[in-house]
Amino acid sequence: MRAWDPEVDETMASADLLLHPVRLRIVQALLGGREMTTADIRAEVTGVPPATLYRQIAALADGGVLEVAAARKVRGAVERTYRLRTEAASVGPEEAAGMTRETHARAFLTFVSGLLADFDRYLAAAGPEPGAEPGAAGVDLARDMAGYRQAALYLTDEELADLLADLRAVLEPRLALRPGGDRVRRLLTTVLMPAPEGPRPR
Repeated sequence: MRAWDPEVDETMASADLLLHPVRLRIVQALLGGREMTTADIRAEVTGVPPATLYRQIAALADGGVLEVAAARKVRGAVERTYRLRTEAASVGPEEAAGMTRETHARAFLTFVSGLLADFDRYLAAAGPEPGAEPGAAGVDLARDMAGYRQAALYLTDEELADLLADLRAVLEPRLALRPGGDRVRRLLTTVLMPAPEGPRPR
């Protein structure tokens, strides 16, 4: 596997590279500054044949989305530990502007499919349904401080830009926090879009 060269690979971190179901799950597994071996990724990205998973990890590494954080010899083979190059793990505004409606629809479907898979894993990890057995934990959104909701806002472009700047100011110091102690890895997902115009409020 060749080293990433920004002069050669500047276009490799494209929508086609990132918005692939398996590759998106690999990227999501490494969010939050995690460093994982191929075996670690395989344990988390379940239901994917090993050969397929290894091929998609190699594609992300060759495209500059993953980088090797460490390498060591294990029983004669080289075991690599990967981490995410956050700046390469997204579709930039110029590329997004060039995407067709069909490509956007496919990309969003891939994104939502990954989100559904994350939520399914959360539900499965929570154990039996409440009441199934005495003492069973089950799903408890309040306990886990989890949830899903949608709100509608009336904002000018300037007001929306202010809101996004406020959110960045709140999130950036927390995104910099590293694993440790009682910290739990949590996924915060955002979707922002104009709503179809309906009757205006009086």
